[in-house]
Amino acid sequence: MKSSLELERKLASRGFGFVIGIDEAGRGALAGPVIAVAIMINDNLSIINNRPLGAVDDSKKLSPKKREKIYETLKAVPAIQWGRGLVSAKVIDRINILQATKLAARRAIANLEKKLGKRFPADKTIVIMDGNQGIDSKFKEMPIVRADGKVFLCASASIVAKVERDRLMRRYHKIYTRYNFARHKGYPTALHRRTLKRYGACKLHRRTFYPVSGL
Repeated sequence: MKSSLELERKLASRGFGFVIGIDEAGRGALAGPVIAVAIMINDNLSIINNRPLGAVDDSKKLSPKKREKIYETLKAVPAIQWGRGLVSAKVIDRINILQATKLAARRAIANLEKKLGKRFPADKTIVIMDGNQGIDSKFKEMPIVRADGKVFLCASASIVAKVERDRLMRRYHKIYTRYNFARHKGYPTALHRRTLKRYGACKLHRRTFYPVSGL
């Protein structure tokens, strides 16, 4: 299923001048941060041409090459703006992955506000997120299961978050070369599990996640 702007247009017609989509990457990884992205169209929704962006979908359904291509396409549209929020493995261990994901999402919104140089009015702003839980923000929230495959802004956020986190894990690979982060990005693949057994955990690993917790 390809995403669409149908929901965003309905919300805009109801008076929400700030419609934000959120998704994250890295929630199920054993190492590295969780990264959330808050994305919005900072102009009239009608300016988005669906032809070049029609392939926007849940990042998990796209190949790395396709994600990178869509990422660059989104980046080239001036009206599309996003903010990023990152929470480290150390903080994830301290507050748990659910709270860390919510924190990353709130940080992403704050980063978007900073980039745009404006505070979003609480009564005119709505945040759509993938899943069935909110993020404890000050705005009206709309959790939707599988929003990353149905709602354009959430699908876009899922792609941006995945691409930016993958790039970060490739940079970490240059520091922690023995862990092969460039290949598995910190997820619990067979290769990653074998590496953990051989070398133990590094500073990027989440100590409360199994099997890291059993080392």
